[in-house]
Amino acid sequence: MSGRIHSYLTMGTVDGPGIRFVVFLQGCFARCIYCHNPDTWDKNTGILTEPEDIVEKVLRYRAYYGKQPQITVSGGEALNQIEFTTKLFRLCKKNKIHTALDTSGFGCMEEEKIKELLEVTDLCLLDVKFTIPEAYEEFTGIPMEAVVTFLDQLEKYKITTWIRMVIVPGLNDKAEEMERLYQLTKDITCIEKLELLPFRKLCLEKYQEMNLEFPLKVTPEAGKELIDSLYNVWNDLKMK
Repeated sequence: MSGRIHSYLTMGTVDGPGIRFVVFLQGCFARCIYCHNPDTWDKNTGILTEPEDIVEKVLRYRAYYGKQPQITVSGGEALNQIEFTTKLFRLCKKNKIHTALDTSGFGCMEEEKIKELLEVTDLCLLDVKFTIPEAYEEFTGIPMEAVVTFLDQLEKYKITTWIRMVIVPGLNDKAEEMERLYQLTKDITCIEKLELLPFRKLCLEKYQEMNLEFPLKVTPEAGKELIDSLYNVWNDLKMK
């Protein structure tokens, strides 16, 4: 079974714990207002690749990954190619490779297929983009309900989960966002940590090359002080 691959990162350090081999899949239904990779949207492009070839690539770099090779499948959106991702992760488990799924939680709604994927997933990096359904729909094109449902499945199958949120000034940078996120996740026991990622505009050149207008080109980037203040709100909520 072939999958459509956008690109690889052989020494990833921000896509899960440790140094990881990161696979970026082609194809994404979401249209996040801050997307850095519009070149991954088209599901019909990318390089057709067999999962066995990817595992071979990972093992080739085994010496750089410490005691255990580690892989993260990102996107685009991994759930758009769920059967391919599942087969890849099964091969990874046979070769003792730690598996991480970086996902928006939207792309496949078939619970049996999701169950099969999660059975071979060690870690999920779940992007929770906003905490108000109307904002979710407006700024990502994704229904928030689908993401909440996927989070419930992660809890059901006891998959260690990191919640990630890109903080965009003027959109989701207030303390109230952390309060709503806390209420959304406080009873989910599989969540191990929260990562707040600062909005950046490194993608501007890519948008220009593709003749696309970047919706947030005049929006300021998120600074360390803002991120730290939101972490403080989150930590205070957890202490109560």
